[in-house]
Amino acid sequence: MNNPRITQIRSFNRAVTRRIGALEESYLSRGRPLSEARLLFEIGPEGAALGALRSKLGLDSGYLSRMLRSLEAQGLVSVDKLDGDARSRYAALTDKGRAEHAAYDALSDKLANSILEPLSETGRGRLVAAMAEVEHLLAAASITLDEEAADSGEARQCLARYFDELAQRFEEGFDQGKGNTTTEEEFTPPHGTFVIARLDGSPVGCAALRMIDATTAEIKRMWVSPAARGLGLASRMLRKLEAIAKDFGAETVCLDTNRALKEAQSLYRREGYEEIARFNDNPYADHWFSKRL
Repeated sequence: MNNPRITQIRSFNRAVTRRIGALEESYLSRGRPLSEARLLFEIGPEGAALGALRSKLGLDSGYLSRMLRSLEAQGLVSVDKLDGDARSRYAALTDKGRAEHAAYDALSDKLANSILEPLSETGRGRLVAAMAEVEHLLAAASITLDEEAADSGEARQCLARYFDELAQRFEEGFDQGKGNTTTEEEFTPPHGTFVIARLDGSPVGCAALRMIDATTAEIKRMWVSPAARGLGLASRMLRKLEAIAKDFGAETVCLDTNRALKEAQSLYRREGYEEIARFNDNPYADHWFSKRL
C-alpha cells in the first residue's frame, strides 16, 4: 500500500522496537523477554488483579496465564484468589520479584538517559514533547465505543459519576428526581441506545440516544471522564450516536445543556448544531440545539 502515513507509522514502530531493545531475547540483560518484564512492571509493588492486567495490556487469558506461570517458576510472582472469590485472582510480587522490579526500574532510567544524552538540550526537549504527543494520540486512538445495556454495572457507574459532576457544576445543584426523567427502556433498541467508551478496558465516558418520534432523536447523558478529556472523545461519541440515529430513521437530532457547561455548548456548535427554542421541560436546561442529519 502506497500510503505515506502508513509507511511512517511502520517505520516509527521499527525504530522504536529496535532502539528500546524489544527484539532482544533478554530485555535489559535480565534474562527474560520484554513481555515478561512489562508484566512484572505492571504488577508492581502493590500487586494487580488479573482482570485489570488483561485489560491494560490487551492480553488474552491463555497468554497471560503462561507468562504468570513463568514468573511464578522464577520465584518472582505469586497468584492467589482475590477476597476468596475463586473466579477472581490477584498477582503479587515476592521479595525476589520486588528486587527484580527495582532492577528494571534502574535499568529503564539508564536506557532513557542513553536516548537523551547524545542530543542537544533543544533536541531533548523536542523528543520528549514529541513522545508526549504520540502517547496522547495513541490513547485517543485506543478508546473503544460499544453499544451496551443502559442498566449494566458499568453504565450505572458512568451515570453515577455523570450525575455527581452535574451536582458539582450546576449553580443550582442537581436533583436526579427532577433531572433524570428518562428510563432505561428508552435507551434500548429499537427505542434508543446507550454507548460506553473504554480506555484500556476501563469506562471513561458514556452517551445515550432515544427516539422522540419516528424522525427525531434526542442525545442524552453525554459524559467524559476528566482522565479522558482532550482526546476528542465527546466528538466521537456524538458522531457515533448521529450515525445510529440515522439507522433508526431519524432525520433530526436534538439535545439540551446547562449554561454552566460552556465546553459542551462549544462542542455542539462546532459539530454543526444550531441553537433552537425550548423543546422539553428539563428544569436544568438553558440551551437547546438541533442538527439535520
